[in-house]
Amino acid sequence: MGPVLTPLASIAQRWTPSPRTLRRAALSAVVMSVFIIVTGGAVRLTGSGLGCDTWPKCTDDSLIVTPEQGYRGLIEFGNRMLTYVLSAAVGWAIIAARSTKPWRRNLTRWAWAQFWIVMSNAVIGGITVWMGLNPWTVAGHFLAANALLTVAVITWQRTGEGDTAPRPRVPGPVRKLGWAITIASGLLIALGTTVTGAGKHAGDSSEVPRMPWDWTNAAHLHAIAAWVVCALALAMWLVLRVVDAPDDTRARARDLLIVLLLQGGVGYVQYFAGVPEVLVGVHMLGSSLMWIAVLRLALSLRERPQTTAPVPAQTGKATLSAA
Repeated sequence: MGPVLTPLASIAQRWTPSPRTLRRAALSAVVMSVFIIVTGGAVRLTGSGLGCDTWPKCTDDSLIVTPEQGYRGLIEFGNRMLTYVLSAAVGWAIIAARSTKPWRRNLTRWAWAQFWIVMSNAVIGGITVWMGLNPWTVAGHFLAANALLTVAVITWQRTGEGDTAPRPRVPGPVRKLGWAITIASGLLIALGTTVTGAGKHAGDSSEVPRMPWDWTNAAHLHAIAAWVVCALALAMWLVLRVVDAPDDTRARARDLLIVLLLQGGVGYVQYFAGVPEVLVGVHMLGSSLMWIAVLRLALSLRERPQTTAPVPAQTGKATLSAA
């Protein structure tokens, strides 16, 4: 009698995903990470943050939403249910990474990191409800969602790479500029939470505490940070042309500039239009797309060549025989 296999090891013994399937599995986690950020924003923008007034139940007496909670309860409960869809996408990424031949341990760890972030952020979301949408916990909930997006994008990138040590594709000063863009963009996103935390979209129809500063001042500071990121991104686009960087790296710098231009336009329009809910939602989507563009640019500044060709997916006959 052989050793008892874990469920993941058992699946891996019977199935080998193709490189395309592995990429799609990782990409599904990226897409769902963006979706959960945007729908989380919709909860706040519709005043549904306390549509379910407790956690993990929706009410003290009901696990699910009740008719008395109306559409706000449906929106909040629906967002909670999307966590299971997100978990399924992350689970698919974990299974695909574990089943790749040869087994890529580091890739599997990146996939598992997404699972633990999802579970941790679910708890943070519960604490946010218990604390009556305290703006600091709301900000933490949003930043944790972006941490998930970060790990999901890195996992997606790693599916197309090998497990060798990273090798630079551009000179050292250019890589440092890439780090500067990444850090400045992370700060820009964090400053965005201070605008929200002091602004009028509290996430609930009743009065809840706000961060203790004027939201217009926070918006101005956020805008300054945005201009810094734009300047750094423009510098990167120009420098990459001077050093004759690879075409894909130059394309990612161009993509980042385009996203920043659109995102900045939406930001200014929403500010001068009185911060309408629809534009705030679009701005949140733009924030996620900007962060993805920043990460893809940073990751394109180095490479991890594949030392061996990936094992092709098993045919149905081979799968049956292995079973």
